[in-house]
Amino acid sequence: QVQLVESGGGLVQVGGSLRLSCAASGRTFSNYGMGWFRQAPGREREFVARTPKGSTSTYYADSAKGRFTISRDKAKNTAYLQMNSLKPEDTAVYYCAATVRYGFVVQESQYDYWGRGTQVTVSS
Repeated sequence: QVQLVESGGGLVQVGGSLRLSCAASGRTFSNYGMGWFRQAPGREREFVARTPKGSTSTYYADSAKGRFTISRDKAKNTAYLQMNSLKPEDTAVYYCAATVRYGFVVQESQYDYWGRGTQVTVSS
């Protein structure tokens, strides 16, 4: 198993930036693909970004393209989500998740381990 703990959320003004961190413990970090999801009030959880295991490639939801960057630091067992040019519609609880699967993994059901989330609020 792997345990995931998110941090870095908070209150930010429109146009501001935040960097979310996801610290992993347990099994070898590099054995997992990492993803970020978010859930806004009254809405279903949705995919934001992913970086697969064994690769440095990345993939983003249309809402995140050009503004968000997912990365991972193997030495620190930590994944990151850099969020720039934040908008009020980015307000949500952000979750990191880990998957043992290869390939195009963007659905919630394809991820095996989840953190408890960190709140991001963008004020206008």
